[in-house]
Parts: sequence; structure tokens; C-alpha cells
Amino acid sequence: MKKVSPLLIITLALGVFGIITTEMSIVGVLPQIAKKFAISTSQAGLLVSIFALVVAISGPFLIVIVSGINRKLLLLTAIFMFVISNVIYAFTNQFEIMLIFRILPAALHPLFFSIALVTAASLVPPEKSGQAITKVFMGITVGFAFGVPLTSYLAEQFSLEVAFLFGAIVNALAFIGIATLLPSMPVTEKMSFGKQIGILRKPGLWLNIIAVVFIFAAMFSVYSYFAEYLSRVSNMNGSLISIMLLIFGLIMIVGNHLFGVLLQRSIVNTIVSFLGAYLIIYILLYYLGSYFFPMIFIIFIWGIIHSGGLIVSQAWLMNEAKESPEFGNSLFVSFSNLGITLGTTIGGWFISKLGIHQLIWSGFLFTLLSLLLITIKIKYFRINLPAE
Repeated sequence: MKKVSPLLIITLALGVFGIITTEMSIVGVLPQIAKKFAISTSQAGLLVSIFALVVAISGPFLIVIVSGINRKLLLLTAIFMFVISNVIYAFTNQFEIMLIFRILPAALHPLFFSIALVTAASLVPPEKSGQAITKVFMGITVGFAFGVPLTSYLAEQFSLEVAFLFGAIVNALAFIGIATLLPSMPVTEKMSFGKQIGILRKPGLWLNIIAVVFIFAAMFSVYSYFAEYLSRVSNMNGSLISIMLLIFGLIMIVGNHLFGVLLQRSIVNTIVSFLGAYLIIYILLYYLGSYFFPMIFIIFIWGIIHSGGLIVSQAWLMNEAKESPEFGNSLFVSFSNLGITLGTTIGGWFISKLGIHQLIWSGFLFTLLSLLLITIKIKYFRINLPAE
């Protein structure tokens, strides 16, 4: 096997970082977007929910459809669309146009993510594939840690145009890196469609999938309105909210490592503990959210726990999809984004009907539903734990 430049793996991670930043940075600038287009916060929230819904719909099917196309071409096409979309976000004055250019890149999001993971694993010896995948996956956490708060900071200090052009530049750098460093990757053996979707016949898998949907709904029904909640309930200004987003993201890196260690010990105990901790966090957010210093402490703990949802739910779903890991990963990307859509939509409804402070109960209810499904799975289904 030819020696692979470490820069290539970093470039793939940069692409994931750019895509996650494009997807989630909207969360940090919802107030500015609502003001620019003269719309409500819940209407602006459509930019989050519609993106996630398209990802959920397109994921597994698109990956199967394009399974015979050169992987390099697919990666370049996907990342180029994210460059163009960010430029459109920066300069359009029509909300409908911005919404359209949330839909187009969203369709290619699971394509890039799944292929980037498989490509990273294929470029290194088998014993190092896990490390390569982890490095690419880190682009998600770093996107939350730096991409989202930096976009918010740029919007606050300069303008929305500058903030979105930052996203365009990041994705453009990834495009250049992939075009320069990645060799052509034609498909030599197309995977059977029937073999991949065969895992969908497992009832236990569907229970895990629904649990993942509810976990992400629990997380993002509140997180999607993070900036708005801190602004209106905690009375923080834009600059301070940017700092809070940065703290939240940095702490997520710590939480990602912590939950990774806990998962190696017990998947069941880790996911139950994660959901229990989220219930406590939401109670604290509701009753202490209007107090400045307690809120800062809560954000630290919230960031640690929030990061756990990404890795814990992925491990929980993939535990039932071992026969077809690539298709299983696409299911995770799709249904986690379906959860984001559901959570953001219901969260927006809570805000419009009950007020921003009552938003917390939407996350609380979804967390309870997740815990109920996990309990049913543990009690009535066989759980395929990893071999020691």
C-alpha cells in the first residue's frame, strides 16, 4: 500500500468540519437572520429543520444510487455545492433563495460524510483504519467547538456576509485539498442493494433507529435555539453568546473523549446515564437559566453531556447494524438528522405557542421518550454487546 499523506486525512476532516459548520452555524446566528429577513425566530429555524429533513430523506438511498461512481468525483461535487451555498447565504436578500440553498447541499451531506469515512479507512492499513475514521469524525466535534461559535462571532463583530464567507473559504480549502491530494477512486465492485437493506428486517434495529431520532430531537429541540434562549432568558448580548458557544463547543471535545471511554466499558450503562444526565440538565436550565453565573456553569456541563449524544447514539444504532456498517452509518446520518428536524420543529412550536422559557420542556419530553425506548429494548430484546 502506498504511503498516504497525513494531510489527506486532515483534508477529509476539514471537509467534514466545513459541512458541519455550514449545517449548524445557523444556530448561532438565528437572531441576525430573523432580523435581516424580517421573520420570526421559528421561521428562521426552518433553515435548521429543512436541512436536517433533506439529509434524513436523501441519506441511504442516494448512497446506494451512486455506489458505482468514482468516489473522488462525488466528494468534490458535494464539497463544491457547500462552497456555492455559503456564497449564496452571504449575498442573497431573499429568504426563499437561502432556503433553496439549504436544501441542495443537504442532499449531498450524507454522501460526503459516509464516503469520507470509508475513504479514510481505505487509505491506511486495516489496523489503522479506526484511527483514520476517528480523525475524520473529529471534524464534527471541532465544527461544534470552533465553526459554530466563530461564525456567530464573525456575524456579531462584522456581518452575516463575513460569517458565511468564512464557511465558503473552509469548504473551498477542503475542495482544493481533495482535488490535489486524493487519487482517483473508481469503484471496482458495486455493493449489492439487497445485501445492504437486508438489515432493515431486524425489529431491534428499528427500535434503535427510533431511539436515535428521539435522542437527537431531545438534544436539538433546545440547542437549535441556543442563541435565542441565552439572549431572551439569560439576557446575554451577542458577544457573550459567541463566547458561550465557543465554551460549549470546546467542552464537547472533552465530552467526546469521556463518553468514548465510557462506551468501551458498557454501551447500556452509558446510554442510560447520558439520558438521565440530560433530564437533570434540562431541569437546571429551566429553573436557573435566568441567572448569569449558574447558567455559565450549566453550559459547561451541558456541553459535556451534549457531545455524548453524538457518539452514544451512533454506537447504539451501529450495535444492530454490524452486518452492513456503511449502510448502517448512512442510516445514522439520516435518522439523526430526522431527529434534528423533529426537535427543531417542535422546539419552534413551543416557542411560538408557549414562549421561549417553556422551550426546555420539549427537550425534556423527548429525553423521556428516548429513555422509555431504551428501557424497552433492554428489557425485551437481546442486545448484541461487543466482544470483550
